[in-house]
Amino acid sequence: MRLGVQIPDFTRPAGPADLGRALAEVAGEVDAAGFDYLAVMDHFFQIDFVGPPEHDMLEAYTTLGYLAANTRRVKLLALVTGTIYREPGILAKIISTLDVLSGGRAVLGIGAAWNEEESVGLGIPFPPVAERFERLEEALQICLRMWSEDESPWAGKHYQLARPLNFPAPLTRPHPPIMIGGGGEKKTLRLVARYGQACNLFFGPDLGHKLDVLRRHCDAEGRDYDEITKTCYYSFDVGESGENVGRILDDLGTLAELGFSVALGSVANVWGIEPLRILGERVVPAAAEL
Repeated sequence: MRLGVQIPDFTRPAGPADLGRALAEVAGEVDAAGFDYLAVMDHFFQIDFVGPPEHDMLEAYTTLGYLAANTRRVKLLALVTGTIYREPGILAKIISTLDVLSGGRAVLGIGAAWNEEESVGLGIPFPPVAERFERLEEALQICLRMWSEDESPWAGKHYQLARPLNFPAPLTRPHPPIMIGGGGEKKTLRLVARYGQACNLFFGPDLGHKLDVLRRHCDAEGRDYDEITKTCYYSFDVGESGENVGRILDDLGTLAELGFSVALGSVANVWGIEPLRILGERVVPAAAEL
């Protein structure tokens, strides 16, 4: 099993003045410790179950560009981009740019978006959920068109592109992997089966059921279920001196038995660096054997 780190909160006691230095230190440790993914959230306000809206939140793709310059091997992604936050043609260009500048390490993590508070606060249109999913599917189609180097016009219900030109093309072939986040059984997992190279589900008792639903969608779409990478959001808390490592490995073993090959999520006290070192020394190599 491969592991990844998501940084969900940029509020630190020292404030933002040395945030760049601290973020570079975290990224370097993640890279050196053997993790395979490094992710940030795609939000503009902090979300409720992490902290108050006023907590520091960096814009995702500016941050990922900075992380690309401070790492050498980890895959880089937003977990996950809200499809309504950027026009799809621009999003395809952003991911292409990240892939080129990182040497082929970009992943498109994407979902239908849900945080109405930040959209209303910043003047971002926030359509009803059915329309957001329509826009998500069109965004996926547009990204794939632009990454195919087909410049012919593209027209959908919500977006029209007269010339989907995209140079330089991504280095990753045939295109950067698409991870579709969320466990919605009627729409999200159907889109995974149709367009995704990876899904992302939240750790919990219904994971087996969600994978069964995904398998049924794959059968309906004529898609090979086994070619989709199953990823799970998991919060790593090693404890003050690593006393929780055994429990973490048990959880990862359960995920591996279900068919997950990637676990990625937040690391408690990530800015302290030592938890990343403990994970790198005791969890990353053990997880690779699962």
